[in-house]
Amino acid sequence: MRPAWKQYVISIVAIAIVTSILAPFALQINTTTIALVLLLAILFLATAFGSRPAFLASILAVLSFNFFFLPPLHTFTITEPQNWIALAAFLITALTAGQLSSYARRRADESEKRRAEIERLYLELQTVFEQASQAEAFRQSEKLKSALLDAVTHDLRTPLTSIKASITALLNDRKEGVLGEEGQTEFLEIINEESDRLNSFIEGMVALAKIEAGAMHLRKNWSSVEEIINNALDRVKNHLENDRVTLELENELPNVLVDAASIAEVVYTLLDNAVKYSSAGSKIRVSARRAGDEKVEISVEDKGRGIPVEMRERVFDKFSRAAGSDIHNTSDGLGLGLAIARGIVESQGGKIRIEDGRDGFETRVVFLIPIGDE
Repeated sequence: MRPAWKQYVISIVAIAIVTSILAPFALQINTTTIALVLLLAILFLATAFGSRPAFLASILAVLSFNFFFLPPLHTFTITEPQNWIALAAFLITALTAGQLSSYARRRADESEKRRAEIERLYLELQTVFEQASQAEAFRQSEKLKSALLDAVTHDLRTPLTSIKASITALLNDRKEGVLGEEGQTEFLEIINEESDRLNSFIEGMVALAKIEAGAMHLRKNWSSVEEIINNALDRVKNHLENDRVTLELENELPNVLVDAASIAEVVYTLLDNAVKYSSAGSKIRVSARRAGDEKVEISVEDKGRGIPVEMRERVFDKFSRAAGSDIHNTSDGLGLGLAIARGIVESQGGKIRIEDGRDGFETRVVFLIPIGDE
């Protein structure tokens, strides 16, 4: 963490650099383009340093915008009424965007801290059941369940807070009309992303509850392994470059008697983890082959940092994720994905495990499913 004064200095220097680059082209570049570039710089500063350095950057950006780019140039005088409106709109948008970006950063940090707290509570609950007497274990479990519920509730409230804040800003903008199309689009994207996050969290909890209660309703049909994998690839393709996934399927793979939708969900989970836990642009390999004992083996390999041997069983536990991995978005999810994947695979007579990758790949997650009786 940089000292606070350095954050302010960097913010000042960043606005000065952007201004010095754009100033020679003040007469050639549209003022809207210049304003968007300055807003982008403010968003980066807000994300990196928080709201106060971003506020300073917003003020400096407004002064620079006025002095260097609004006629008459190189004065703080504004002669045209529309330029006053443009300057006011820029100031409001810059401050709003900076506050919103800083808010999103704080929410992400809080969510990650809460996830760590949930994992700690869950591990503590396991310890209580192992070491305490039955009566004491029951008393402690009720206490920890309450704390766990509070923690999970926070992860429901966090996206709802973001959605509420964005909707409020949009409703206010209907009266004031200062955000513009770009600002409105940004708020709508936040609402869309947080709604997806909330929906994913709820679906994960429901799926895990069904698995643990033995209430999964499997619809087994003879299905093509290739179609199952392609369905998962179709779902994850928006997060992947076109040539990032290598597909290796053994010739003449037999069909399998499984619930195809849930097995495709397992493949999707492994692909999604491979994207999160490996560097951008690195290769991911999906393989399928016939294994012994009338089984088909499907695996997903990535070139991330790998998972230590002592963690390879633990990552299948609820609320657990591999420590020290190169995750692009650590705030998303509570570590339910692999727990759900294991439950799905085992409910259909299969097994799942993690092992070393091959041919330059670091991590290989592999599961086996029975082919089924003809």
